[in-house]
Amino acid sequence: MLLSIADTFIKRPVLTTVCTVLILLIGGIATPLLPLDKLPEMALKQVTVTANYLGTDAKTAEENVTTVLERQINGTEQVVYMSSQTTNNGDTTINVSFPTEMDRNTAQVLVQNNVAIAQSNLPEEVSRTGVITQKQSPTITLAYAFYPEKDNNGKFIYDNVFISNYVDRQVLDEIKRIEGVGSATIVGERKYAMRIWLDPNALAARNLTAQDVINAISEQNIQVGAGRIGQQPTPSEQQYEIALRANGRFTTPAEAEDIVVKVGENNTLTRVKDVGRAEVGAQDYSTINLFDGLPSVILLSYQLPGTNAWNTAKLIKAKMAELEANFPPGLKTAVALDNTLFVAASLDEAFKTLMEAIALVFLVIFIFLQDWRTTIIPAIAIPVSLIGAMACAYALGFTLNQLTLFGIILATGLVVDDGIVVVEAIAAKLSQGMRPLQAALDAMEELTGAVIATSVVLMAVFIPVTFFPGTTGIVYKQFALIIVFSIAISTFNALSFSPSMSAIIMRRQQEVHGPLGWFFRWFNRIFDWFKALYVKTVKFLIRIRLLVIPVFVAGLVATGWIYQITPQGFIPEEDQGYLFAIVEAPAGVSLNYTFDLVNSDLAPIKIDLI
Repeated sequence: MLLSIADTFIKRPVLTTVCTVLILLIGGIATPLLPLDKLPEMALKQVTVTANYLGTDAKTAEENVTTVLERQINGTEQVVYMSSQTTNNGDTTINVSFPTEMDRNTAQVLVQNNVAIAQSNLPEEVSRTGVITQKQSPTITLAYAFYPEKDNNGKFIYDNVFISNYVDRQVLDEIKRIEGVGSATIVGERKYAMRIWLDPNALAARNLTAQDVINAISEQNIQVGAGRIGQQPTPSEQQYEIALRANGRFTTPAEAEDIVVKVGENNTLTRVKDVGRAEVGAQDYSTINLFDGLPSVILLSYQLPGTNAWNTAKLIKAKMAELEANFPPGLKTAVALDNTLFVAASLDEAFKTLMEAIALVFLVIFIFLQDWRTTIIPAIAIPVSLIGAMACAYALGFTLNQLTLFGIILATGLVVDDGIVVVEAIAAKLSQGMRPLQAALDAMEELTGAVIATSVVLMAVFIPVTFFPGTTGIVYKQFALIIVFSIAISTFNALSFSPSMSAIIMRRQQEVHGPLGWFFRWFNRIFDWFKALYVKTVKFLIRIRLLVIPVFVAGLVATGWIYQITPQGFIPEEDQGYLFAIVEAPAGVSLNYTFDLVNSDLAPIKIDLI
């Protein structure tokens, strides 16, 4: 049965051509659809739960919020590990990690179900502000900085509160809607809020507490449905129906200050303005952002897993250029971090290496076979195998990353072997006086089993790599399978395309004349000399084989020793063009202290970089 496979394609060259073109079409369509990435996705799937216990310290929030949520989330199915952080302003963040192969949406639903169970045990203030459960994207694609210019007096035109709210209302939603963006967040966000400042002396003089003010605001700052006038059922002469709207929530500081906190025995009213003041400010002042020394707001864009990072970045940049045209005068934006530049540079170098490898393979084939007809067949088989492997990669959800490209580069030297063996065997038959069709049939009758056997042996080397557990298996699975797919398609080509095309275009090799013929004769003389030297060396080593064996064993020992002393690492370190500095301030210090400390520590670094 195996021997008849090649015969079928040799006798039906149209079928062979259709199969080859089909492989090229499917692979050519799949290649641009493959997501671009530096490496395969290795990070654990992560779901983040955030909550805020307004006005509390870290210990209170830890005991009443973080612990309650952690105890309930702890029983979630397939959780690998969980970490939490509670800040001194009442913020709680819990990161729940799941296996890499788990679906993100499923992980989010599992966590959200347990959070819903725990909410009945949370303080009312926490339930009112809400507990947010969301998927955490692992990769920051782009970071944009928004900063103000200075006016003629040297003052910044806008403050961070205005910039933050402008980005939140005019930019954030536009970025989130872009294809390939998983999420977008504002770092240093300062949402507009009505801030109530209380005078403790005025509160004490009126026998009030801050909680009394909070209760009064909660009771009176509400939006209610006021109903309708003339709503059915009504008398028959009623001709109009009017919807009523009540002014419930305050929108200005003056309205907030008019809220009644207490009614005295003589009906005197104590209002917010009697015990404090109201102003429009930011909801949170716990972070400060600087971009090139300017106050700024940072917009982080996270890539949706499985999408093309390069295309996503291009779409974001195009949208930002469109939005920037409508920015208010004096508001500027710039790319603070672009992770796609490094990915693009890495992949570009890998593509160059791939082209160089293919060119070298073509050159070596031509120099050794010394016939363009013989060279063109394996030369065509190489791109067919590699492009076809891209279709298999797309079907399995792989990305086009450094490891898959490295696998393709390595496969370039493997997939050409079958084609070379086939054309050399057919060339040998032709030199015996056979016609091309008969030469192809006879050669494949001898080689079909050998071609399949050698390919299976090569696959057996790489397939076990795909079963490695953990992160190592994730990293090298795509690398190994790309090579396996390339070898499989190469084997099919060696049984179909190579003998079929050989029967059509190959002829008995003729002597080459001119400069090329002179080069081939010169090369053959040198190569024959090397072959003769090699034969003499092998014969000599056979005579002293008792000495060769200890040298071989010593080589094995030296290899093991070098392996032990060579520095090891998971992935080679590469300079991505940026650095992170982490500064830790003493416990209990203010944000101003930390800000001054960071500026003083980073000043020498800035000078060195400039």
